[in-house]
Amino acid sequence: MDYSNIIKAYDVRGIFPDELDEEAASRIGAGFASFVDADEVIVGYDCRLSSPPLREALVDGITSQGVSVRLIGEIPTDVLYYASGALSLPGVVITASHNPAQYNGLKFCQPGAAPIGADTGLKDIQSLAEMGLDADGTPGSVTTEDVIAGYLDHVIAATGADGIRSLRVAADGGNGMAGAVLPQVFERIDAELIGLYLEPDGTFPNHPADPLRPENLVDLMALVDETSPDLGVAFDGDADRAFFIDDAGVALPGSTTTAIIADWFLAREPGSAVVHNLICSKAVPEIVTAAGGLPIRTKVGHSYIKQVMAETGAIFGGEHSGHYYFRENYRADSGIMAMLVLLRVLSEKDMPLSELRTAYEPYAQSGEINFHVADVAAADAAVERAFEDHAIDRLDGLTVDVGSSWFNLRPSNTEPVLRLNVEGPDRESVANLVDRIEQIIKEQA
Repeated sequence: MDYSNIIKAYDVRGIFPDELDEEAASRIGAGFASFVDADEVIVGYDCRLSSPPLREALVDGITSQGVSVRLIGEIPTDVLYYASGALSLPGVVITASHNPAQYNGLKFCQPGAAPIGADTGLKDIQSLAEMGLDADGTPGSVTTEDVIAGYLDHVIAATGADGIRSLRVAADGGNGMAGAVLPQVFERIDAELIGLYLEPDGTFPNHPADPLRPENLVDLMALVDETSPDLGVAFDGDADRAFFIDDAGVALPGSTTTAIIADWFLAREPGSAVVHNLICSKAVPEIVTAAGGLPIRTKVGHSYIKQVMAETGAIFGGEHSGHYYFRENYRADSGIMAMLVLLRVLSEKDMPLSELRTAYEPYAQSGEINFHVADVAAADAAVERAFEDHAIDRLDGLTVDVGSSWFNLRPSNTEPVLRLNVEGPDRESVANLVDRIEQIIKEQA
C-alpha cells in the first residue's frame, strides 16, 4: 500500500476517504513509535465512527515496538498538544479535523507539542510504514489517563480567563470535539454559554464541522440573531480552529482575529514577535508594528508557524484560516484559547465587537476563492506572466503586489485547485482584481 497520501494528507490537514484502514493504522503506529524513539507515547482520538477501531490498530502498532501508550480518550486536538507539552511525550491523535464523516487521519507531534511536518519526520514515518516493521521485543503496555482537569487549568491560566466579565457566548460545536470540553470551560469563567450542537457525534448530523464554509455558519448566525450574545464562535471538528461572529451577526476574517489577539498580547509584552502567514491581511503586520511588536511572515501551515515561533520566541501566531497559536500553549493552536482571549479583550475594552473590530479592518478582502483547473502549473504560470511587471515572491505559491492591492495564488496539495486571496483598499478594487485573475485562469482551461 502507498502511504504517501495518508502522510501527505495529514500534513496539509486534508484526509482521504478509505485510505486509513486498520492495517495502515497499525503499520503507521509502528513507524511512528520507531521514529520518535521514546518509551511512551500519548494517543487520543475524535468522535468519528471509524476512530475506535483505528485507535486499536494504531495502539497495536505502537506497542509492537516495545513502546507504551497513554490513552487520553476522545478529545479535541489541543488537548493532545497540552498533554504532550505537560508530560513531555510525543503524541498522535486520530482525527480528520474539518473533513466529512467518512474521512479520518492522523496528526503527530514530538514531546512538547513540537510539530512533525513534511520536512521534520512525516516522510520518515511514511518510509517506515511502507517498509513494515516486525515486532520488537516485549510489547509496550497500555494505560488510560484523564488529562482534562489539567487542560482546563492550563487554558484558564494561560489566557487569564479569570478576568472575563459577565458576557454571553453563542457557540456551535458542529457535533465535533469542542463539546467535550466547552461546558467545563464555561463552568470556570464568568460568562454564559449558549450552546448549539455540542454533543460529539461522528456522523455530524446537523452540518459539516467546517466553519470555513459560510453555509456551515448559518445556524450559528441564526442563534446570534435570536439570542443577541456578545460573541459567536464556531469550532471545526477537532476544535483546533475557531471562527468568530460579532454581536451584529457578521463573521470576523481570521486576519481580524489575529490582529486583535496580537494587539492584546503586545500590550502585555511589548517588543514581542508575532508570526502570521502570508495570506493574512497586511493590516496584521501593520498593527503588530504599531503596537511595538515584530511581525514575522511565514508560509501557510501549522508546522511552519510552530517552527518559526520556536526559533524566534514569538508570543503568538495566527493564520487567516482560523488557526491561532500561543507561546504559553507550547506554541500549539487552540480554538478554545482564542475564544478566551477574545472574551478578555471584550471584557477590558467594554465595547461591542462590531465596533471594536473596525480599527483592525482597514482593507477589503476577497476571502479564499477556489478555482478547479486541469493544469495547476500552467494556470499558475499564466497568472505570473500577466503580472511579471509587478513585485512577485514565491515564499508559498505566487504572491503579487500591484500597489494598493495584492494577491496570493496557492495550489492545493490534495486536489487540482488554485486558492486565491485578494486584498485591496476597497471592495471594487478587490472585485476587479479577482475578475482579472479569474479571466486569466479560465483562458488556460
